[in-house]
Amino acid sequence: MARFQHPVALLARLFLAYIFIIEGWTKINSYTTTAEYMLANGVSAKLLPLVILTELGGGILIAAGFMTRYAAVALAGFCLLTALLFHTDFSDFEQVINFNKNIAMAGGFLALLAFGPGSWSIDGWRKRS
Repeated sequence: MARFQHPVALLARLFLAYIFIIEGWTKINSYTTTAEYMLANGVSAKLLPLVILTELGGGILIAAGFMTRYAAVALAGFCLLTALLFHTDFSDFEQVINFNKNIAMAGGFLALLAFGPGSWSIDGWRKRS
């Protein structure tokens, strides 16, 4: 299994990053709708640029394996905040699923924080240089 460690670490980063890159880009293209959703949930729409930067920027950093541990901390925190601010209506099954999804993704980012991005990453390349 050791020979698969590096490509699997790359796939793990890409899988974790995927949803954040897509969601960040979607928020840019549906800015007003997203701002209204945030307001409806008691979150200031003024935070939307930071949300987009965190999702899109953090997702790209994770995918590339650059500044991975910093991006992992930011996205783990983002996942936990999202779960707590937007998905706590446990009478709604879809919200329960989204809450659990966000907690699980936070765990994935904490694993990246603990173990790093692997050698198939910009961080890994920089460490070897």
